[in-house]
Amino acid sequence: MKNFRSHFVFNRSQQNGIFVLIGIIILLQLVYFFYPFSSEVAEDPEQEQLVFQLQKEMDSLKQVRSQEISIPLKPFNPNFISDYKGYMLGMSLEEIDRLHEYRAQELWVNSAEEFQGVTGVSDSLLKILAPSFKFPEFRQSPSEENRVTKKAFSTALPKIDLNAATAEELQKINGIGEKLSARIVNYRNSLGGFRGNVQVKDVYGLSPEVIERLLQRFEVKPSTREKIEINAATVMQLVEIPYFNYEQARAVVKYREEAGKIGSFDELLHIKDFPVDKLDRINLYLTIDREN
Repeated sequence: MKNFRSHFVFNRSQQNGIFVLIGIIILLQLVYFFYPFSSEVAEDPEQEQLVFQLQKEMDSLKQVRSQEISIPLKPFNPNFISDYKGYMLGMSLEEIDRLHEYRAQELWVNSAEEFQGVTGVSDSLLKILAPSFKFPEFRQSPSEENRVTKKAFSTALPKIDLNAATAEELQKINGIGEKLSARIVNYRNSLGGFRGNVQVKDVYGLSPEVIERLLQRFEVKPSTREKIEINAATVMQLVEIPYFNYEQARAVVKYREEAGKIGSFDELLHIKDFPVDKLDRINLYLTIDREN
């Protein structure tokens, strides 16, 4: 016990050292709890200034845009909104494209509700734009005189012969540029001219939507070229048809010789390796004499 107590007996200098150590510990604890340390890393002053400037410019643009839309608009026909005007009115690119695609079909927007249905603009934007919409009088008046005018206006224009159309005329269709128009002309020349509208589907790169718009303005006029009678056709005559190769032409002739006669185009579907998916095109070049 005497030895144990000796561990707690200190001289004057040791006691002073202990009191100083305890004081330092207490001081550090107070600094830890009360000093406002920050866990965030100090930002670069130049970068902080750049962020502030960009935010300021964005706020300015938003304010200017809101002021532009809030300014009373002059009356305008929404059927003729350009890309620039649509953007300035607050429309998105998708909404503008929907309007242009609708108009490319020779269709007209006749009311604010129809405009929203076509473009998909929000109710808030429609509320701003609708008071400035100005439609032609015959689209608003129910009088018999104006109905006649409207009917005359909406009469479809005569379609242009697709075999006589130039590349420049084809480019007037929304979705057809220089490359596609040249591709249509080249394919048409390789066929010796289209014989039916269905052949347009074989032009590489034409989507169904573009084909639909194309055939609303153009069509293949009835051909005066004679068709080949399939029961009298030779192998070489069949090979000249764009959708036949030599083996397929020889298979048709062989089937005809074995069957005695081909009575309908449906019989061709039984021939091995026959281009079934091209039958509607092949019909444009062949005929069946049912009397013989």
